[in-house]
Amino acid sequence: MEILKVENLSKVYGTGEARVEALKQVSFSMERGEFGAVVGVSGSGKSTLLNCIGGLDEADKGKVFLSGRDLFAMGENERTIFRRQNIGFIFQSFHLIPELDVEQNIIFPLLLDYKKPEQQRVDEILEVLGLENRRRHLPAQLSGGQQQRVAIGRALITHPALVLADEPTGNLDSQSSQDVMDLLCKASRHYQQTVLMITHNMKLTASADRVFRVTDGELKELGGETE
Repeated sequence: MEILKVENLSKVYGTGEARVEALKQVSFSMERGEFGAVVGVSGSGKSTLLNCIGGLDEADKGKVFLSGRDLFAMGENERTIFRRQNIGFIFQSFHLIPELDVEQNIIFPLLLDYKKPEQQRVDEILEVLGLENRRRHLPAQLSGGQQQRVAIGRALITHPALVLADEPTGNLDSQSSQDVMDLLCKASRHYQQTVLMITHNMKLTASADRVFRVTDGELKELGGETE
């Protein structure tokens, strides 16, 4: 089942001599449960791609369909709600709320939509993340790897169709990085969520079903044809 479809996505920053084509007619699609990785040097356009797919930034041309819905055809408020309910974001900076404990940080997206968390779902995610004994800890009481696990739990709690991870291991040591990769694989395999991850570390792409490279705003699938 096709979850994500990107059609001729283009994005330009600046004008004149400062004009930069961050994305050049990028097109590709992903199925439910696929784990994709996007690699590229700094400034190649990979973060712009992720931001446009997630509706955090608006493309100049092209379309993004998520579960058949055209993201850019929505009004800003509708897109914000749709994004919160259908896309899970994981960033290099964890963006946890310091005053909330682990469990409260994880369920926070549900509370924004006035939804009551399913305790069984919360307990399952805490177990998968290895945080059962940390549920009442504040972010300041956790290691960097544990904080990133909380961020992953927050991204998964709403059952999002798509999980977007922007350099999720960038601030972590090698063991914590592997733990995060294992969790993203579990999101893809166990929860059948589509995962698209940006990384500069080619070693981390070994777990991905598909690997894309962005070069000067153009996307190619490694081992395949230009998407």
